[in-house]
Amino acid sequence: MTPLKLGIIGCGTIGAAHAEAAAASDQIELVAVADVQRALAEKIAAARKVETVYNSGAELLTDTRVEAVVLALPASFRIELGLQALRSGKHLLTEKPVARSADEVRQLISVRGDRVAACCSSRFHFLESNRIVADWIAQGKLGPLRVLRCRAIHPATPAPDTHPPAWRLSRELNGGGILVNWGCYDLDYLLGISGWRLRPQTVLAQSWRVPSIFADTVAPGSDGETHIAGLVRCEDGAVLTYERGEYAAAQAEASWEVIGETGSLRLRMTPAPEKEILQFEATRAEGTVSRTLWSGSDSYSDIHRGLLEDFATAVRTGRPPQTTLEQALVVQQITDAMYRSAETGEAVEISAT
Repeated sequence: MTPLKLGIIGCGTIGAAHAEAAAASDQIELVAVADVQRALAEKIAAARKVETVYNSGAELLTDTRVEAVVLALPASFRIELGLQALRSGKHLLTEKPVARSADEVRQLISVRGDRVAACCSSRFHFLESNRIVADWIAQGKLGPLRVLRCRAIHPATPAPDTHPPAWRLSRELNGGGILVNWGCYDLDYLLGISGWRLRPQTVLAQSWRVPSIFADTVAPGSDGETHIAGLVRCEDGAVLTYERGEYAAAQAEASWEVIGETGSLRLRMTPAPEKEILQFEATRAEGTVSRTLWSGSDSYSDIHRGLLEDFATAVRTGRPPQTTLEQALVVQQITDAMYRSAETGEAVEISAT
């Protein structure tokens, strides 16, 4: 396969991760990088032997050598650059959250044409453990699905030396707080391992901002939530139960679970050096029995490289990427509904369109 000539717009931490993954893959040729902070772009260019550095994403999009771009900058800047990229004929891989609202995702869909547009919320699907989970569910081993659950809690830590980036808890810059920072991964993951067959219908949620005792540990003016809990009822009666929190006065937890009529799986979405997938099966003779379906280790390098290579393969073969804009729209609709429910205190219906 001819390497995909790639440009990266945004050369912060996640842009550097994309550059490292591109360098490790024979399916990618990184030909240009851009950042309004030129020093960041030059640092990546020097490390990865990239000759062309631009001062802005708009400049990079005029480069005719670039077939595809990665947008690795805050959500508030991505929508216009994403629209420009697709209109200029570039294939698009956009960081998460894909947008700040469902309407912005629809804008991207409206101009995509025959270009490939993929979403980085899919990156955890490229772990071996998670492919095994998706295959197991696809084979019907759990029976009809009933509950898909995520609970991930990060306790508060001592005050950091510096504040996290301002965009991280900003409704204006990033569309929200922990729900858009991590919820897009969790929702993409749960919907993806179930084959994107679930159709979210009704959402009820509540969110909270950083506890007052920790208010001085986040960037000034932060208005995004640091803790959210919600219930998503789907058309066939299956439900997603969701909770994410940071700066929490609670014990750490990172658990994901899929429960069907005849079986269930307990698993971990994120990479870890030692992890396992537990399978539970209902039997008439013994009741519910358990075993280890998979055990092993995986790393964050697996998810970054897998994401880029899936994108490159989609461009070269014409098959869909792991998460399409239409699938990202479903995730964004749930996200929008969670925020609206948290604000109004009422259940919110999700439109089928």
